[in-house]
Amino acid sequence: MVFSSYIQYLGLTLILSVNPTDQWNQWRGPSGNSQSNYTNLPIKWNESQNIAWKCELPGEGASTPCIWDDCVFVTSQDGDKLLAARIELKTGKLNWQKQLSSGEVQREALKGKPGDQRRRQKFHKLHNLASPSPTTNGTSVVFLYGNGELFCTDFNGNIQWQKNLQNEHGTFTIWWGYANSPFIFNDLVICTVMQDSLSDLEGTKAESYLVAYSLKDGKQVWKTQRPTQAKAESCDSYTTPLPFRFGKNLEIIIMGGNQLDAYDPQTGKQLWVRTDFPGGRTITGPGLLGNTVVATQGMRGPTFAFELDSQTGKPNTEKPIWQHTKNTPDSCCPVGNGNLIFTVSDNGFAQCLDSKTGNLNWSERLQGDFKSSPLANNGVVYFTNLNGECTAIKADPSFQILSKNNLGEGVIASPAVARNHLFFHTKKGVICVGSGFSK
Repeated sequence: MVFSSYIQYLGLTLILSVNPTDQWNQWRGPSGNSQSNYTNLPIKWNESQNIAWKCELPGEGASTPCIWDDCVFVTSQDGDKLLAARIELKTGKLNWQKQLSSGEVQREALKGKPGDQRRRQKFHKLHNLASPSPTTNGTSVVFLYGNGELFCTDFNGNIQWQKNLQNEHGTFTIWWGYANSPFIFNDLVICTVMQDSLSDLEGTKAESYLVAYSLKDGKQVWKTQRPTQAKAESCDSYTTPLPFRFGKNLEIIIMGGNQLDAYDPQTGKQLWVRTDFPGGRTITGPGLLGNTVVATQGMRGPTFAFELDSQTGKPNTEKPIWQHTKNTPDSCCPVGNGNLIFTVSDNGFAQCLDSKTGNLNWSERLQGDFKSSPLANNGVVYFTNLNGECTAIKADPSFQILSKNNLGEGVIASPAVARNHLFFHTKKGVICVGSGFSK
């Protein structure tokens, strides 16, 4: 069994920085940062080398698996069925798959949302209701779907409680389909909804908010409104909170609605805010390297950085310490390694920036289009395109491709890591990449 590393602060249990014994308990891993530090993670693979197993699943989804000990959890949508599954980590055996909810994906032409169409969500062609990633604390698993259905189950898939965000807090007005992943902090499940305020329309308005439920029984513990100066589609954000530990405290950082801000996960209180980042709806979430938080303005706006105070958690300046404007990502989150920040644009420009200055070390075009966020591990950065081609690049100021690999299946989801293996949620199921597990 693999045990997680924890530390106690003021009676609160927080996951420590990433190390090889951590669980991949949530979207982008324990740090929320797509970082790991395994020493034997595979760099090369093909159909006959370093594929531990494949598990086919009905339907598709853009959710990243969450992993705890020998259990891999993932969601998918098959027709109108919203499914959750548990896969055995060592063998790829499907332990169970259950329908937790149902829903239809509303799709229309990608040409905006005139008038009252803005009062409901529709979905981009590349994803569906199984885009939010599950999360776990080792006892319970939380599944969230694009229709707002939130479920807490045990490891056998038995429902402990369930909620419906739309029923409780209003119909989603997000333009291109709800995709934010839930976040577990101690005994709380935190969900974010950032959507069109409808402020320029007559009639009922919509609010963006954070809401926390008790992990034990699903009772609402707190709710915080998140008003911004953004309008219409610019209000939308598909990002997930990024945890930052400072002193003996933790904050969660959120990008969207043309602003970057942070909240106390225990109370929902806003701790700081930085505004004036116009650009439009935000898909790519923030990344963290040490005390430097890096984010990108929506609609391929500038990538920018703030240095956070290690004792207060607040930015040391009112304005970013640097901005980078060329070939910035629209969907894929930035990832850090050493003192370097790595990004990839949706059309395949991979870039390496200095985390302190924002200076560009290199910019190189990779093959294909990208939605999956890059992963950094032990001096290697993995970039996976929509066709399932993964390019491993040395995490270095000089550009060096280490390998090009093909999963043979399309990939939208970001990868997960556990036990020196990579886990990819593909259009056909889950693929585990590595040399196999000892018996």
